Amino acid sequence: MEPPARQVDIVVPTAGRPSLDRLLAALAPQLDELGELVVAEDRERRGPAATRNAGWRRTSAEWVVFLDDDVVPDPDWARRLHADLAGLAAGVAASQGRLRVPLPSDRRPTDWERNVAGLEGAAWISADLAVRREALAAAGGFDERFRGPYREDTDFALRLLRGGWQIVRGERCCEHPVGPAGFWTSVGKQRGNADDVLMGALHGRHWRRWGRAPRGRQRRHLAPTAVLLAAGLAAARGHRRAAAAGATAWLGLTAELAAARIAPGPRDRAEVGRMLATSAALPLAASAYRVWGALRLPVLLLRGGPPRAARRPRPEPPAAVLLDRDGTLLFDVPYNGDPGKVAPLPGARRALERLRASGTPVAVVSNQSGVRRGFIEPEQVEAVNRRAEELLGPVGAWLYCPHTPEDDCECRKPRPGLVLEAAERLGVSPDRCLVIGDIAADVQAAQAAGAAAVLVPTPRTEAEDVRMAPATAASIETAVERVMEGRR
Repeated sequence: MEPPARQVDIVVPTAGRPSLDRLLAALAPQLDELGELVVAEDRERRGPAATRNAGWRRTSAEWVVFLDDDVVPDPDWARRLHADLAGLAAGVAASQGRLRVPLPSDRRPTDWERNVAGLEGAAWISADLAVRREALAAAGGFDERFRGPYREDTDFALRLLRGGWQIVRGERCCEHPVGPAGFWTSVGKQRGNADDVLMGALHGRHWRRWGRAPRGRQRRHLAPTAVLLAAGLAAARGHRRAAAAGATAWLGLTAELAAARIAPGPRDRAEVGRMLATSAALPLAASAYRVWGALRLPVLLLRGGPPRAARRPRPEPPAAVLLDRDGTLLFDVPYNGDPGKVAPLPGARRALERLRASGTPVAVVSNQSGVRRGFIEPEQVEAVNRRAEELLGPVGAWLYCPHTPEDDCECRKPRPGLVLEAAERLGVSPDRCLVIGDIAADVQAAQAAGAAAVLVPTPRTEAEDVRMAPATAASIETAVERVMEGRR
């Protein structure tokens, strides 16, 4: 049953861009299905985080939907929104909508168009994000120390996830047209490197991995910057040969960057000229903003931000439990294809017996890259799984990914494919599943699918990943007991 309209309010943060009129026109025919619409204008240029906070604190509905002022909701957006929110588990903090970026069909996209198109697959963005009011309050809203776009929503998501909340992806969709871009827009975008410094301080050195944020070329930008500075210093000291060598090296590095940006584009005169000019400035801008971020970091940390997100409400027992195999159920034998080497970890059998006694469906989800690497055959993986069942008792389903990271597949953890497939196989919604594993990839796969997760650390689990996990347990048996009692 669809939730009543009063349960959903809409907040649109805006800096007064002309695209706002287009958004409001698309929403107008759907307002009868929605609650209050709040347009929060950033008149003081405090940034999107502060503007979103001002907007949601003026609402009262159970769910607050944030829409960026440059998206265009589909005609059936409101209906699909209600369908996305109906029946979500109590531990789900947010439902993220989908974005569609129209690109020209008669030519290759420009560098700027490719940049915008990347939003279609981005994780944890707030261009269309429905958030439960209880979760907003628990997280203290968005961190207003992030003055620019992009990182404030990743920070918000990470704080929720570490608090044990879940974030799911809905089926509703908005179009995100490619807006106008100035000649130096790509250079100005480098100011996000300053926020990256704050992200590292708040969420540790693995924040990109946990936030599913691509690294980009930040490290590679340092080389041409350092070379150029060294060449300038050499010239100032009268070392002409060293200066000339440095300048030549800088030109080579700049040419490599420009070529990488030009190759996938339309390659017309305007685009090539823009790529050549901005590629010379990009590394300097990125490095300068990085330094600026480091210099201002102590002040931002002293200022303080929202508290760590409060733990989500006491969870209900999961509808299904998904378990990693090696390191969680079985002792980890790298690329094991020998059933004779199968040995269950202490407590694994008792944990499965507890799940079977409660009637909870179970599946095993495992990365087995040894298949693609040629170390083991699929038949050997299946033989190991059969031996595991002989020792542990029946398991509902065994699923594995045979690929390597280089294959860039959707099924290899930390991507959500295995979790989504297991949930479908067991006939439950992913947001009602719990994943138990021993490394970060297990937890991240769960989070990417909208499922809950518990990390059971082993000697190979990194300390930073233990800190980032939403919940931990000393053993699989302890994890299952706590979960079945509803007290992760």
